[in-house]
Amino acid sequence: MTDPTTLPAPVLDRAIGAVLGSAAGDALGAPYEFKPSLPDDVPVVFKAGGPWELGEWTDDTSMAVPILEALARGDSLADAAVLGRIAGAWKHWAVDAKDVGIQTRQVLAITTFEAGEPHSVAEADIRSAATRVHDSTGRSAGNGSLMRTGPVALGYLGDGQEQALADAARRVSALTHFETDAGDACVIWSLAIRHAIRTGTYDLRTAIDALPVERRARWHEFVDVAERTQPRDIPGSNGWVVAAMQAAWSAIHHAELAGEGLQQTLERAVRCGNDTDTVAAIAGSLAGAKWGGSAVPELWRRELHGWPGLRDDDLATLAVSATAAYGRRMERRAGA
Repeated sequence: MTDPTTLPAPVLDRAIGAVLGSAAGDALGAPYEFKPSLPDDVPVVFKAGGPWELGEWTDDTSMAVPILEALARGDSLADAAVLGRIAGAWKHWAVDAKDVGIQTRQVLAITTFEAGEPHSVAEADIRSAATRVHDSTGRSAGNGSLMRTGPVALGYLGDGQEQALADAARRVSALTHFETDAGDACVIWSLAIRHAIRTGTYDLRTAIDALPVERRARWHEFVDVAERTQPRDIPGSNGWVVAAMQAAWSAIHHAELAGEGLQQTLERAVRCGNDTDTVAAIAGSLAGAKWGGSAVPELWRRELHGWPGLRDDDLATLAVSATAAYGRRMERRAGA
C-alpha cells in the first residue's frame, strides 16, 4: 500500500475499526469499572451502569476525539499549534466531564489557555505542567495517554512513515504523561495499529524493536508475561500503563489462540476487572485495526455515543476523513 488517498475497502474498514473498536470496548467496559475481575463463565454484557448510559463512551474515547478531528482536518501532529488546540479541547471537556483521570485532571488544571486563544494552550505549557505533576508525585506512567492513542496511526499509514508515527505518538503522550513508559507504550501500540490496518495481522514484537535498544528487552519480557497470563492475572494495577497494555495484549493474544473475533476479545479485556473501560478501549483500538469496523456488533454500534455529541457514524466519518486528509497532506508536500 503506497497511497492512503485510495485505500482498498478492507484497509479502510480496518482504519475505521481502530476507532470504533476502541469506543466499543470503552462503552462495554464502563459499567464494570473498578469492580473485581470476572471468571470466564460469567457473561460480559453491553449495558448501562454507574453514570454511563447504554453505549456511552468515557474519557478514553472523549480524549481521542480531538486527535481524530485534527487528523480529519488534515492537521499535522508535528505542529505545536495543532497539539495546543488538542490540549485546549481536553481542557474545555474536563470542566464538566463525567470522568477524568486523576493525573490528566491535575495536568489540565495547572495549564492555562493562551492569551487571546480561548480554545488553545501552548504545547510547551502543558508539557511543563505534565513535568511538574510528575515531579510532585514521583510518577506519571498512568494509562491515560495509551487509552487515547488509537487514532494517531491514521495520520501515518503511507509507506515509510513508521518513525514519523513513533515521534507523533510519543509527542502526543507527553502532553500529559511525562514518564518514558507511557511514551514507549504509545509508540508500540500505535505502530502495531498501523501494521494491523495495513496488513490485517498483529505484530507487536516489531513495534517494540522501534524503541531504543536499551529498552527493548524489558518490553519483550512484558509481552512474554502477557502471553502466558490471562488479563485478570496480570501483575500490578492496570491503572499503570504497562499493566494496562499487558492486559489488553493478553486479551488479544488469547482470543487469537482460541480463534475468537473482536467481540470476544473485548469481553476478555473487560474480565480483567478494575480499569475495565480503559483496558478494553486499548485492546479495541488494536483488535479493531485487525477486524475492522464491520466487526463491531450492530447492536453496539447503534448505541455508541458520547462527548461531544457524536455517534458511531460520526467516528467512522472522521476516521475516513483522517486517512484522506493524510493523503492530501502528502500530496502537498510532494508538490512543494
